[in-house]
Amino acid sequence: MLSTLSQYVRISDLIDIAATSVLIYYVLLLIRGTRAVQILIGILVLLGLLGVSNLLHLYLLGTILRVLVVGAAVTIAIVFQPELRRALERIGRGGLFRIYGDEDESPARPEDRTIVALARTAFLLSRNRVGGLIVIEQQSGLKEICETGTMLRALPSEELLLAVFMPHSPLHDGAVIVREGLIEAAGCFLPLAELSLTRTRLGTRHRAALGLSEQTDAVILVISEETGAITIAREGKFSRPVDEEQRLVKMLLAVTRPPRRLRGRREDVRPQARARTHGQADASDSRVAGIP
Repeated sequence: MLSTLSQYVRISDLIDIAATSVLIYYVLLLIRGTRAVQILIGILVLLGLLGVSNLLHLYLLGTILRVLVVGAAVTIAIVFQPELRRALERIGRGGLFRIYGDEDESPARPEDRTIVALARTAFLLSRNRVGGLIVIEQQSGLKEICETGTMLRALPSEELLLAVFMPHSPLHDGAVIVREGLIEAAGCFLPLAELSLTRTRLGTRHRAALGLSEQTDAVILVISEETGAITIAREGKFSRPVDEEQRLVKMLLAVTRPPRRLRGRREDVRPQARARTHGQADASDSRVAGIP
């Protein structure tokens, strides 16, 4: 029996099946929790109805379904554009086949004073009902986003961030980009998310945060101008509102921790920026108590 089976099934066939199964698994992980799941289910329903119509010799229905399936196949690249872009970006930075959850198992890093400054600023803005949008760059480069605003390349401090987000500031309506521990740019424009009818209505600031988080791995801190709620946008989703400063610091440290294989390399690149950031944060701790 085994000899007969070996005549029809070769080693290359087994490798082909295993590789295809792994690819399908990671594709399902990629689209999990996105609107692509509902679209994929709709396409599968059309294929199922097409099979039933062919089995029952329903020629008219079968012809209509074939036209719909062909049209769906042609437009699939347009419909799945955000998911395809995210998949190609993950492949480019080597993150598609990384085991999920690996970052959470990494040892704790020293307290990041930049994150502390961002968290303190967020709560100062929240208490005074001033809106804010702060983007923390991760592995995906945000150079084209920075070019839409005003380049600063400044050390992060509560005073600077409060001045940027003041209601009458020219940079108030845009986003602040934090890159490698420095405020790279302010007043930047972010891509807006395309919201479905079933999703809760969001303001422009929240739509911008959601849109950038869908296209990149950036972590976006959003302060609502209407309610003062502080949320984190990441991977196309919002966290629950955060009501404690220390909890916000811990959450930001957790979601901005670099992968284990990149941690050592990042520590070699950023020591000077972080050292300067630490000194600036220490000097500003005793000066900032609220918005003037």
